[in-house]
Amino acid sequence: MLLDGDEWRATLRDFRQEAWRLETLPRYCVPQEAEEFDAFRAGRRVDSRAYSSPYTEDLDRLRREGKRKGRVHVVTRPLSEYLHFEFSRYYTPHVRAGEDIRILDVTDRTNPLSGVPDFWMFDRSKVVLMHYEEDGRQAGRELYEGDPAPFLEYQRIALTESMPFLEYVSE
Repeated sequence: MLLDGDEWRATLRDFRQEAWRLETLPRYCVPQEAEEFDAFRAGRRVDSRAYSSPYTEDLDRLRREGKRKGRVHVVTRPLSEYLHFEFSRYYTPHVRAGEDIRILDVTDRTNPLSGVPDFWMFDRSKVVLMHYEEDGRQAGRELYEGDPAPFLEYQRIALTESMPFLEYVSE
């Protein structure tokens, strides 16, 4: 079943305890980010300590409600220009707002999640597969209707093999 519009927004909003994401691409082509990405390319940066957005405000709300959000991004160096943008524009302020973001750098090692697609997992039971075109444009979201056990294992591996984002960028 494909998830779009209100149904997708409800899925992102209505989880009970945890929303978790695996990201595997070096670039995501998100039309809403185009202007900010162009500004980044032009050298304009956001002060992550002062940055606030509906997303960071939502992270604060989730934390107050005892819920958590996290992700692991699989990367290979050299990082793409998009990843430099994403790290500075989104990841740093999101970590400061409470999201558990981790990096799995597979530059000098075998990728333990090779072939695993991008996905969201909600409450360790509901999995949404994220489909992308070659250029990083989202092609759709699909509710996975099978056993979530493989995705729980992917999450375990991702968390075990990754490091906290702020630790990764300070190296």
